[in-house]
Amino acid sequence: MPPIGARQCLSKEWETGMGKKPPFRAEHVGSYLRPKRLAAARKLHKEGSLGDDELRAMEDACIRDVVTRQENSGLDGITDGEFRRTFFHTDFLQRLRGVTVTTGAFNKAFRRDDGAEVGFRPPTMRVDAPIKHFEPIQGADFSYLASLVQRTPKVCIPAPSMLHFRGGREAISREHYPSLEVFFDDLTAAYRAEISDLADRGCRYLQIDDTNLAYLCDPAIRKQTLERGDDPDTLTRLYCRLVNASISDRPKDMVASIHLCRGNFKSAWVAQGGYEPVADILFNEMAVDGFFLEYDDERSGDFAPLKHLPKGKTVVLGLMSSKHPEIETSHAIKQRIEEASRFVDIGQCALSHQCGFSSTVHGNEISEDDQWRKITRCVEVAREVWG
Repeated sequence: MPPIGARQCLSKEWETGMGKKPPFRAEHVGSYLRPKRLAAARKLHKEGSLGDDELRAMEDACIRDVVTRQENSGLDGITDGEFRRTFFHTDFLQRLRGVTVTTGAFNKAFRRDDGAEVGFRPPTMRVDAPIKHFEPIQGADFSYLASLVQRTPKVCIPAPSMLHFRGGREAISREHYPSLEVFFDDLTAAYRAEISDLADRGCRYLQIDDTNLAYLCDPAIRKQTLERGDDPDTLTRLYCRLVNASISDRPKDMVASIHLCRGNFKSAWVAQGGYEPVADILFNEMAVDGFFLEYDDERSGDFAPLKHLPKGKTVVLGLMSSKHPEIETSHAIKQRIEEASRFVDIGQCALSHQCGFSSTVHGNEISEDDQWRKITRCVEVAREVWG
């Protein structure tokens, strides 16, 4: 194929509207580095010297600022930066009735590219009572975000698999759930209730964040999964089924996408391995509109698994790194897009960083200036490639 140049559109999907609705050509996974004033407010709140209303007011002010920065940078899908969360997943899941948070059950350490381990074990949830959605979780947060944006507000929620994979069967009460199928039914019913509430508030762009499907690409984690009695391929199909059941009642005009992550904490990661072990099942059995995939370094493997992507679906190529301050050159990013286009129609592609800049409140080892320069570069390249 010819080299990718400015405003080059190579498929009919663009002509028929793909790229003008989510996922957009220039995307961001969701989280941004927490401003220092917000971190200070959270510290005071934790110590008991700042009230809930005062913390909320500070979050509101910081979200106003991050929305403005996103829109000024040229992004179309706008998030609240996850500024109200400590972790991308636990803050949501522990607001389901029946869920409690524990630590230490998942025994894969985070590590950096130089091999150094980061002293962190991700939280694990336990299910000690029947799962129930008893109040809106993201509703008020979405409504506030929607009141600010001029473009498309995006809500990011953790995948339902996050309540199963790390703890497995032993993290789910046998007393209340002797059958896991009943647990899965209750879990997806809770998700449908939450998504219905968001839809009623006007949400039309939903992103589901999942680490487990990417972890199941890692040979060591696949082996560990087998040793605990779970078949990785069966889990892949199960997790696709849980997503499908969770979004089954969404309005026809609500776009749902999924982000696969190999770990993102203080610029450290957990898993490695290409997408081939899950790609065929993932792309063809999960009923989402778009797939956000990490492709920022060799840990993610090559682009060959993209050959499984069906027509009508979008893959957001996470070619840029949110872990390192170095800003990728336009030339290098375009080369990688061209490599991907050997396996998937470029009209089905978009561009992002591999993950957010702050999947947890701690943030990656980069500065806010680095963060916004990287977002600007992402938008610039997307415009040059797709128009």
